[in-house]
This record gives sequence, structure tokens and C-alpha cells, in this order.
Amino acid sequence: MRSSAFFVFIFPIIISLFLGTFVMAEVLKEPDRSLQMWNFKFSEGGDIFQTKELKIIGILGKYSTSNPIEIKVSIQDSTFDCGDLYITIFELSSTKQVITQSGYFEQCFVRNNLLLPVDDKFSETIDAPGQYEIHIEMKDKSSKKSVTASEKFIVN
Repeated sequence: MRSSAFFVFIFPIIISLFLGTFVMAEVLKEPDRSLQMWNFKFSEGGDIFQTKELKIIGILGKYSTSNPIEIKVSIQDSTFDCGDLYITIFELSSTKQVITQSGYFEQCFVRNNLLLPVDDKFSETIDAPGQYEIHIEMKDKSSKKSVTASEKFIVN
């Protein structure tokens, strides 16, 4: 009974560990291979950067609570063609609180030199007076690189 339990439960685990270790060692012997167990990306520089190639068009310094915030985005870098556009508005109080966030996916703009969002309109009305910041982020198709821009404004 004991030997059959060993062969049914323990032996497969030992063989799996041995074969897995052997395969991993062989793969790591190949050129340009490395083992990255904790491959997390943090926004400390990396692929996230702010550039003059991203422009917020139509943003004003002051808005009233009844006027909508309507903007377009211009990007001159074709790396981000057909990527995803995110527009977030934060309230600038003691804690940076998100007021609204919009996502526009697969924004292809290079071919016709279009402004973003393509075939859509960003329009938000903020009904509480205060200081706000609009944050634009464009990610490439693979979501590995992004470009950002921010602008502050006041609502009276």
C-alpha cells in the first residue's frame, strides 16, 4: 500500500520537478535568454514620458460650471498610431481625486492626419467650482510605450 502511494502521488511530483528544472536550464543556455521572475514596470522614467509631440487643443484656463470642457488631442509621433487614448480629469484638492475618465480605443490617426479622439468628441461639464487638471495618455498598440501631457484649469 505504501509503495503504491509513493508511485501514484510522490513520484510524479519528483519527476515533474526534475524535468522542469532540466528544460529551464536548457532554455537559459540559449543566447539572449534570461529569467525575469518579477518583471514589473513602474512609472519611474521607463517608457512613460512627456513630449512636445502630444498637444491638447482647445483647453482653456477658466471654465464656468455651465460650460463643457471640449478638447482634441494632436499627436505627431506615428509610434502611437492605432493605440489607446485615455483622458482623465482630476480635482486638485489635498488628495488628487478622479472626476471623470474616458477611454478611446484603437485610435488610428496617422493616415489622414486626424485629431483625437477619432470619430468621437470629448466633452465634460464640471459642476463644482475648483482647480482641476486634465491628463492625457496615449499608449501604443502593444501598450508598452506611452506619451502623456497634463494641463491645469479652473472652474468658477
